[in-house]
Amino acid sequence: MERELFERIYATVARRESTYDGVYYTGVRTTKIVCRPSCRAKTPKPENVTFYPSLEAALAAGFRPCKRCKPDENGVLSPDAAMAAQADAILAGRYADKVTLSALADELAVSPYHLQRTYKRVRGVSPAETVERLRREEAERRLARSDDSVADIAASIGFGTASHFTVWFARGAGMTPTAYRNERRTRSE
Repeated sequence: MERELFERIYATVARRESTYDGVYYTGVRTTKIVCRPSCRAKTPKPENVTFYPSLEAALAAGFRPCKRCKPDENGVLSPDAAMAAQADAILAGRYADKVTLSALADELAVSPYHLQRTYKRVRGVSPAETVERLRREEAERRLARSDDSVADIAASIGFGTASHFTVWFARGAGMTPTAYRNERRTRSE
């Protein structure tokens, strides 16, 4: 491997970039462990590193999978990304319910603090912001495509009253649900 290319790849390991998870694997010659680029273990010295294009190539060279970043589990997803994906699946199915951070953490068998911190690092937003986005997308979809009443839409996405829903929707969309519906229908005509 060319020196310049090696240094570029090594810099991503030093920054623990998850964007290269599954693209290459880092073999550490002193420990005989292979890691994902985003592994949170201590960054190995460059002279002790060999990069592999696949996990199989690293394993064939005699390395064993890291117990921390688990490159042999979850496909290209790191353990943190896999947990965020599990949280997303739960939230996508239950955004209309009152899902607390503690309840979500209990389902994933982690602490609420760990879930909040990890999810935000992986997704860039909190689980609560994800629920808010899911609710907004569903409300916008139903307002644009159905004749359901605002009260029915509010109830279906977890709001107790239509007035609370209207205030929440207007804060995000800059207009009331009825104005949003009328604007969407005018555009489609």
